Amino acid sequence: MHQHWSEQLADKVISEKKKPYVISGGMTTSGPAHLGTLCEFLFPSTIQKELKKKGEDSHYYFFADILDAFDSVPSVMEEYKEQLEPHLGKPLCYVPDPAGKSKSFGDHFLDEARHLMDKFNVDADIIRVNEWYENGKFDKHAKFFLENEEKAREVIEKTSGRQLGKDWSPIMPICEKCGKIATTVVTSHDNESYEYICNRDVKYTKGCGFEGKNKLSDHKYKIMWRLHWPTWMDIAGTSIEGAGIDHHTKGGSWDTCTSIFGEMFKKDHPIGYRFGFVLFEGKKYSKSKGIGMGVSELIKLLPAEIISYAILRPDLQENVDIKTDPVNLLRLMEEFQKSSEFASQDLEKLNRSEHKRALAFLLSTDKLKWKHSFVDVLLYYQIYQDWDKVAGLLDDKEGIEYLKPYVLEWISKEKVPDDYRFKYQPKKPVNEHVKLFIEALDENMQPLDIHNLVFAEAEKGKTDPKTLFSGVYQTLIGKERGPRLGKLVYAIGVNTVKHDVLG
Repeated sequence: MHQHWSEQLADKVISEKKKPYVISGGMTTSGPAHLGTLCEFLFPSTIQKELKKKGEDSHYYFFADILDAFDSVPSVMEEYKEQLEPHLGKPLCYVPDPAGKSKSFGDHFLDEARHLMDKFNVDADIIRVNEWYENGKFDKHAKFFLENEEKAREVIEKTSGRQLGKDWSPIMPICEKCGKIATTVVTSHDNESYEYICNRDVKYTKGCGFEGKNKLSDHKYKIMWRLHWPTWMDIAGTSIEGAGIDHHTKGGSWDTCTSIFGEMFKKDHPIGYRFGFVLFEGKKYSKSKGIGMGVSELIKLLPAEIISYAILRPDLQENVDIKTDPVNLLRLMEEFQKSSEFASQDLEKLNRSEHKRALAFLLSTDKLKWKHSFVDVLLYYQIYQDWDKVAGLLDDKEGIEYLKPYVLEWISKEKVPDDYRFKYQPKKPVNEHVKLFIEALDENMQPLDIHNLVFAEAEKGKTDPKTLFSGVYQTLIGKERGPRLGKLVYAIGVNTVKHDVLG
């Protein structure tokens, strides 16, 4: 039987790691969540769910790395640019939220991530990394790295393939005067304290020139990234953690991480897994440059379970290209619904493609929340413009209520495929061929019967079926093309069409 990657990784955790099982992941919340950042908490959550299915308990830590330096104003915050730019170089958790909604700039986007976790049924223990530093959880490791600075330097240079500068230090102090972390340089240290100068030029900001001295116990520092990452895993007791494929390339952060565990911590490293990029219209997402649709925007167009399905369906290292044009959005909706059918079958009898789709569906939701296809709901609403009537005709009050906001968003954002952008506006007079077709309609006909009637009447009247299709569309909706004609006439009602066109 084919296994989903999350099942394979759950089995690997059980076979290779000791209890308690700990899953971890994290990201810097420096901009709005997009589908790439969604992977950072969706993938670990999926592994956790698989462990639970196998009867194993686990704990999932999500590290919000908001002690990172604020290095650019994201496009969505452009209106606050003058207010934010003086804070460049400070830790994100020390930059005020210009919108006034959250504890800090970093928390502004972390709060968005919390909301999305709820939407995607992710149950994580969210750790604000700055709080772990403030509580002294990193002090032991910071002291260890300062005591073994040359070894840490050696491991990083060996695994990254680059030389570190003379002023490199395992820690990054936070300037007591200007509050920046990006511009400080450690000038001397013992194992308990350090001296620093804030004089670095990092292009987007410059140091203030202040010289200071702190103790590790003051908690005014952060461990540099290639040491910080294995440190949080060591503190958490991580069994497994994943990262984007860029971290797993030769010389990437994962190479350093595993070497730090083996050569410095003298421990087995956590299980690592890498995942591909999530692209938007073929381009890599960028939080700061505003490339790609944010998840909070996309979730208005598609239910969370469909977005989850789109990300969980491919192989783990496969790139996912999200396209939000009308045709591809509709194709994804239809594929999801078809996958619900696969999920209700005997999974062992499905081929690999069907099995992957079935598992992705089951990992995304427990059931389909509507009865009819999205295009049918769209079709009926375009005809009647009345949600109560649509719910009654399709006999699915709860499903229609669930899909209603998505249909309205598609319409408002012009995501409705061209064939489904119409109004029912019957006109007279009609040409003879269209008239004969409509006269031949019978109220007991199903959509396929109506569709086939076009060919029968075209043959009888010795005209081209395409011409007849076009003539009927022009008569009913004033366009050359439209939804499948059989479904359109069936949805309007044969007797209604006859009455409105023939009188």
